[in-house]
Amino acid sequence: MARRAGARKALVEHSEVTPDEYCQDKAARSGSSFYYSFLFLPPQRRRAITALYAFCREVDDTVDEPGDPQVARARLDWWRGEVERLYVGDPQHPVSRALAPHLHSCAIDHARLVAIIDGMQMDLEQDRYPDFAGLRLYCHRVAGVVGVLAAGIFGARDSATREYAEQLGLAFQLTNIIRDVGEDARRGRIYLPIEDLRRFGVTEHEILAARPSPRMVELMRFQAARARAHYRQAFARLAAQERRAQRPGLMMAAIYARLLDEIERDGFRVLTHRTSLTPLRKLWLAWQTWVTARPPRV
Repeated sequence: MARRAGARKALVEHSEVTPDEYCQDKAARSGSSFYYSFLFLPPQRRRAITALYAFCREVDDTVDEPGDPQVARARLDWWRGEVERLYVGDPQHPVSRALAPHLHSCAIDHARLVAIIDGMQMDLEQDRYPDFAGLRLYCHRVAGVVGVLAAGIFGARDSATREYAEQLGLAFQLTNIIRDVGEDARRGRIYLPIEDLRRFGVTEHEILAARPSPRMVELMRFQAARARAHYRQAFARLAAQERRAQRPGLMMAAIYARLLDEIERDGFRVLTHRTSLTPLRKLWLAWQTWVTARPPRV
């Protein structure tokens, strides 16, 4: 691991790409809805949120890239060490170097970065969730914590805004899970709680074999209703005076809420299709929300 870390450091030192440029490229190439909300921010906040997003992508890719799970665990351990180095002033990776100038000004705290890694590690330890309580812990770590960090970068002043950000992150992750049911199943993963499958009479085999049914549609309708409930809970906690600062999160919410609507209009064909919005549509939704600073209807 020490040789790998040294090689990464040498690569950055001899590259013409700056840490900020590395993160910008990582975000742009992802095609994520989050990228569109970054475009409207002032430069310093844009660099901070892009670095945070790139951090999340790096640790997520460590788990999602095919290969030996032991290697993935070793890489996550490297990232745990890198977070320690970041907070003592010796970051080695370009993402960590890009994060370093914003730790204090944007309240990017050590414990939350570690929690994100803990969440990614859960993907190495389990591929099923017996109940929603277990899934909620996973969503908290990989998305709720990120939401809280992002709200701080955007300039949150009200303590209730952190509750809004946690709920919004959870809603985003639940939307991702709905969208990616088929893709996750092809990797052998089922994030839908087993208690919910039993409630609607859907078997794991049906999901893994991509067998649609009216029961599956009802199961997904239930998941969508749960996600929408968390969007509404989030918006209820966001004070009117905080909306302008938190517009990037609201922009993402507009995109994700529309995505959820499209999945439903498509008949919840999530086992065989992956619904997405065009870049132009995402940009339009982002721009509308930037102008109005209003939560979307869910």
